[in-house]
Amino acid sequence: METAQIVGYLLAILVGVSLGLIGSGGSILTVPILVYIMAVEPVLATAYSLFIVGSTALVGGIKSALLKKVDFKTVLIFGIPSIAAVYLTRAFLVPIIPDVIFTVGTFKFTKPIALMILFAIVMMMASVSMIKPSKVKIDENLPLIYNFPLILVEGIAVGVLTGLVGAGGGFLIIPALVLFAKMPMKLAVGTSLFIIAAKSLIGFLGDLKSDQPIDWSLLSYFTIASIIGIFIGIFLSKKIEGNKLKTGFGWFVLLMGIYILVKELVL
Repeated sequence: METAQIVGYLLAILVGVSLGLIGSGGSILTVPILVYIMAVEPVLATAYSLFIVGSTALVGGIKSALLKKVDFKTVLIFGIPSIAAVYLTRAFLVPIIPDVIFTVGTFKFTKPIALMILFAIVMMMASVSMIKPSKVKIDENLPLIYNFPLILVEGIAVGVLTGLVGAGGGFLIIPALVLFAKMPMKLAVGTSLFIIAAKSLIGFLGDLKSDQPIDWSLLSYFTIASIIGIFIGIFLSKKIEGNKLKTGFGWFVLLMGIYILVKELVL
């Protein structure tokens, strides 16, 4: 096994730790690790990310469900439009994006570059939501209130975004559940993991329809490492104050997003 692969699998543990600690950020780490360390082509990396993050989130979601930290009604309300959107995006939208979108002089703006730039923008959006402290206070004794139109729109938007860049979208799902369903944070994190798992794994099925080869060995090892990480993250979540960790991770994600933009457009 090459050194880069070993480093990649060790970093895969951080993907799970992130999901276990703050319920999001897994895919934000997965795609850059696959592309820049394990030399996976960007379009294929977004597909791998769906499987890795989906499998890891499913394990975390089951663990949360056993602790009664999942609202399955919300999983259905948010998940169904999101699942449909991500599957259709992977099966039909991604394949029709041209390999070379436009050319300026000797510079070719290709499909992989476009996806990585979109991913960098998503990372920076995610970092703002992580760095900015939440001012919403939810009474855990109040019943959940569903704003169906907003949840539907958010579900579709997150699904399309997940399909394009392979991001699970926890950084969008959790605020949506807190704001639109008045859901307590811990319940929102557990519910988010199930939504991420369902839409990511079903979205990955859209890629199985294509003729691109899947490296199941790499995918299996990376996923196992990530699942180990989520158990570490769930354990650490009982010891570490979530808000401080989320802020620090947010700054890291912002720097990563800026790095990807500079690497793809300048370097």
